[in-house]
Amino acid sequence: MPNIIYQTESAITAAQLADIFIRSGINRPSDDLPRMAQMLAHANLLVTAWDGEKLVGVARALTDFCFSCYLSDLAVDQEYQHSGIGKQLIDIVHDKIGPETSLLLLAAPSAMGYYGKVGFEAVPNGWIIKRSK
Repeated sequence: MPNIIYQTESAITAAQLADIFIRSGINRPSDDLPRMAQMLAHANLLVTAWDGEKLVGVARALTDFCFSCYLSDLAVDQEYQHSGIGKQLIDIVHDKIGPETSLLLLAAPSAMGYYGKVGFEAVPNGWIIKRSK
């Protein structure tokens, strides 16, 4: 596997976010670039993974950096999956939010087996009001 560089200072465009979502297989509204731009503008923690100039992974989170953090997106290019990039993105998010902050997420059914392997604990006390659009 190539030398992957991880960054937290790197800004990406809505088109780059949409592209990595498509290449990862994650189900997001990738054809709606204005929505992608809002997703970037309102996230307050973004970790990216790069193979040279190519964006190969992203973790996008919403957090207060002191109590809770919602990992809203974890996407890794399918050609780079199973190489530890997703785990490293999670580890960097976890490091940035600190030990007093819980990290939570909603997993796609196809990813349920993954998160337990990288340190998450399933919880039975969650609730959701799903988006209508």
